[in-house]
Amino acid sequence: MNLEERISDWIDAHEAELVRDIARMVAIPSVGAAPEPGAPFGAGCRRALDEMLAMCREYGFATECYGGAMGSADYNDKPAALDILGHLDVVAPGEGWDSEPFTAVLREDGCLYGRGVDDDKGSTVMALFAMRCLRELGVELSRGCRLLFGTDEESGSGDLRYYYASHAPAPNTFTPDTGFPVYNTEKGMYRAKITRSWPEEDGAPSIVSAEGGFRINVVPAEARAVIRGLDARAALVSGSAAAGRCGVELLAADIPGGCELTVRGLQAHAATPWEGRNAVTALWAVLAELPLGGPAHEAVRALARLLPHGDWRGEAAGIAQSDALSGELSISPGIFSLGGGRLCVECDARVPLCACDANCRVPFEAAFSAAGFTAGGTMTPGHHTPGDGEFVRTLLGCYERFTGLRGECVSTGGGTYVHDIPGGVGFGAYFPGFNTNLHGANERIKVKDALTAAKIFALAIAGVCK
Repeated sequence: MNLEERISDWIDAHEAELVRDIARMVAIPSVGAAPEPGAPFGAGCRRALDEMLAMCREYGFATECYGGAMGSADYNDKPAALDILGHLDVVAPGEGWDSEPFTAVLREDGCLYGRGVDDDKGSTVMALFAMRCLRELGVELSRGCRLLFGTDEESGSGDLRYYYASHAPAPNTFTPDTGFPVYNTEKGMYRAKITRSWPEEDGAPSIVSAEGGFRINVVPAEARAVIRGLDARAALVSGSAAAGRCGVELLAADIPGGCELTVRGLQAHAATPWEGRNAVTALWAVLAELPLGGPAHEAVRALARLLPHGDWRGEAAGIAQSDALSGELSISPGIFSLGGGRLCVECDARVPLCACDANCRVPFEAAFSAAGFTAGGTMTPGHHTPGDGEFVRTLLGCYERFTGLRGECVSTGGGTYVHDIPGGVGFGAYFPGFNTNLHGANERIKVKDALTAAKIFALAIAGVCK
């Protein structure tokens, strides 16, 4: 048998172990938290790091830990020609799960469900199994491969400095934190904070408080508001049409002196806001239709005009744009709070390579300033690796050989670990046309696809490090 056939047989024979080890990592709630001694990104993240290091040692790989923030496993003792960069931290589960988020469940549809099965614990374990496959098949590589795994990708990638402050990147790097075929272009980012304040008033009917969202890079699935001087029935009569247009559920309950509204939408990744239904922007749309008064209501109505529900391109704010390499700009209001005479909105915009201060940040902030808000933020440039180099061609060839599909380079709005690594690309682990419910409820991977991804990774390691 040739190497491709041997890899395929080995991976298929170890399917149960792959699922078991992904479940082993999912079981650790590694949501970023306050630093502790030896755990710069929280105790849960450190537990996940220690568990992954232990797993790598169990399979015979030499490991190292870097400041309790990152770990590594080496295929051999030769200088690495390839770094594979994954992460073990996850976003909070949120609402709407059909099973316990931190218990991996294999269902009849052939999918494994749990927080992190896709992003990025599952993919990191797939890469480990690719290395293990080659080692147990006795494949000798003339150059090294290093698997790196960090614990802060979801909150800003502050973990990378613990490794790259003293280590140079390998000549080639991929992260299994996107999809196939190869993601060689990443949009830049503009994270804007919008505020407005006013003297407190206690008139009725009016908005007392409102909130929604828990993380800037997640499309919020739920938002709430407390209304003074309006009962639940009247709120539903006035707001139901707006909720219907937004495709969200609107609930209202009477409380002393007024009512509480709840809007339920659909969680998604901020890089793909069209896949969700933003509960915050839907709440603004509902509140704008209610017979209310006062400065809080005026401010919310202004937000609903500048960032209307469904306008993920930023057209109303004057920043819609696109280019051929990286695609369209997208924007998602992720965190919203109102109360005590003040509101704050945090927005996550994924911007194309053509975006800059002059055509994005400045007009956005000017539009909000003209409406009585204060807005500010900084822009991060995009990332592009040419698709005609030997490394990218090798990865695409491995993808084609195991799938029979055409390999091509694509762009993503998601910022990955390789955003600041020269020549880095995203490679796996989900396949085109499959929705993993990234950052949402019921995150999943198709087990058959996970096996194929591990095979592709193994062949790619052999090809790059031959």
